Amino acid sequence: MPLSLANLLRERLQRPAGVLTAVTGLRARLTGSSRARALLLLWRATPALTLAAVLFVLAEGALPILALVAMGRVVAAIPDAALHGLGSAAGHRLLVALVEAGVAYSLSLLRGPCEDALTAAGTARVDALMQRRLVAAVCAPVGIEHLEDQEVLNQLASVRGELLGGQPAGAPLALISQLGDRLTGLFACVVLMTYQWWVGLLVLVMWLIVRWPMAAGMRKQARRIRTAATPMRRSWYMLGLAWKPPAAKEVRVFDLADWLAGHHRREWLEGISPAWKALRQMNVATILCGAGVLIVYGIAVAVLGLGAYHRTISLRTLATMLPMLPASMSVGSISFGDIQLEQLLSAMPDLDALTEGLRGRGAGTDLGAAVPAAGLPSDSIRLEQLSFRYSQSPTEVLDRIDLKLGLGQSLGLVGVNGAGKTTLVTLLAAMREPTGGRILIDGVALQELDARAWQQQVAVVYQDYTRLPMSAAENIGMFGPRHARDQDALERAAERAGALELIRDLPRGWDTILSPHYRDGVDLSGGQWQRIALARALYAVGRGARVLVLDEPTAQLDVRAEAAFYDRFLELTAGVTSIVISHRFASVRRADRIAVLDGGVITELGSHAELVAHGGTYAEMFRLQAERFAQERT
Repeated sequence: MPLSLANLLRERLQRPAGVLTAVTGLRARLTGSSRARALLLLWRATPALTLAAVLFVLAEGALPILALVAMGRVVAAIPDAALHGLGSAAGHRLLVALVEAGVAYSLSLLRGPCEDALTAAGTARVDALMQRRLVAAVCAPVGIEHLEDQEVLNQLASVRGELLGGQPAGAPLALISQLGDRLTGLFACVVLMTYQWWVGLLVLVMWLIVRWPMAAGMRKQARRIRTAATPMRRSWYMLGLAWKPPAAKEVRVFDLADWLAGHHRREWLEGISPAWKALRQMNVATILCGAGVLIVYGIAVAVLGLGAYHRTISLRTLATMLPMLPASMSVGSISFGDIQLEQLLSAMPDLDALTEGLRGRGAGTDLGAAVPAAGLPSDSIRLEQLSFRYSQSPTEVLDRIDLKLGLGQSLGLVGVNGAGKTTLVTLLAAMREPTGGRILIDGVALQELDARAWQQQVAVVYQDYTRLPMSAAENIGMFGPRHARDQDALERAAERAGALELIRDLPRGWDTILSPHYRDGVDLSGGQWQRIALARALYAVGRGARVLVLDEPTAQLDVRAEAAFYDRFLELTAGVTSIVISHRFASVRRADRIAVLDGGVITELGSHAELVAHGGTYAEMFRLQAERFAQERT
């Protein structure tokens, strides 16, 4: 015997685990929807505008229908008013109907400006929230390996709107606008039901049936383009080279404009062609759906026409129902705006994937259990069997390196390009995880330290140092929320780096913007920028960093400046544990010890005098470079 409804409910309530599972599953499906993600993003960005958007949707859906109904009353009142005059009761009814229609129509006209204002305000707030989430996501890992992950780069391109030609921040308001249109169509179908219930229901069901496969096709199209993220990224990169300043000179010198345009076209077509092919295959389905729409609307028009012919329908009803037919199309019709919306919505899962996937990725030890890194090293840095291999490389970049660097000592790393010098620094700065061995800081494995705190102990002048389009003071100090501007420390760092006179000669001194792309901005030469980068690292040392790494510190300096750097090396590295990387052997001759890297292996280790006396690779390369250096000075 079947259970009664009460017994069924009682049985369900007695199984809370099952109910909880069902509720959790429903919640997961709802929050997993791109539309739900977009609306939730709008709510998090601005609850007030979200509530205003809900009211706007109701108004946008109802006002056009109210205006059409009012106009139907106007049309119905015209014959009697014309027959009896405006002073009659019929004339008064016409005037009242005109006022009602005018008010409804005027309010309907306000939808456009209100939608524009709401879209602009809401999109700006959503965009700000998305940018904050993106910055927090990509900066969450302590390392940089995720920024070389192709899927992460594809997700970033998707969220930034670089794949589909639109800004995903506009998706929530575009969705709300679409909901308003759908509501207008639904109200129109309801009005049609007041004349013949089956006519309105037929139109509504027809649009639901038609829209389902068409909407599914649009979503598939958006996913197809999303899966072509890699060639699309390449295509936009090639196009961007045409107008980005770093490549502008070579593009013109080597006449690369046509070459870039051709590569952009090939890559773009590679990414978009599968979507175009699938779109052509949808033409048959579109024609069939269009035929079904024509048949249903033909039936509806025939019903109204027969009613008018047989005079079984009033003028007011006819004048109201006829405009409802085109108005009902918005309940399910497909427009270019719908296609754009699906493309924008396809980025919503990528935003959540970045936020959730990168949270804690590469963070190492749990911060609650991490060993404090402030004040380290106080004894030594030791590399034990340290190895590293990039994920796409079959060979080791570093192969079982053993090395000890005592407190306050300086180490020179020399070797040919590709020997693994810079990779070793990224491992020391916790930017990458070793694939073998370990790094010990005062006997504690680097992975066990508070990675963020450790990175604050390491000041690095990278070979590809950052050039910020900001003031000279900000380029050196990089003031964060935890550190205010320390002018005395800036002056000391700039003086030690040989950049103080340069900065004082700038048009606005420390406040001069170091970029020609801004008003009153000034560009610097490569050598001048290298001094700024060196001052940046020395400023960090002055604020407490205990490890100084100089990666090719004289690469862009002239001969005199390079010689001056050699003379001041001991002064620059005094009091800190330092590593100097260079393939110019003269740059490291004053280091306490020098390690020669070759093929990821330390082949020679000792002081400058010891290595010269040894007569190996270092001695030979130093002799050759010293001869060239002497020639350049003369």
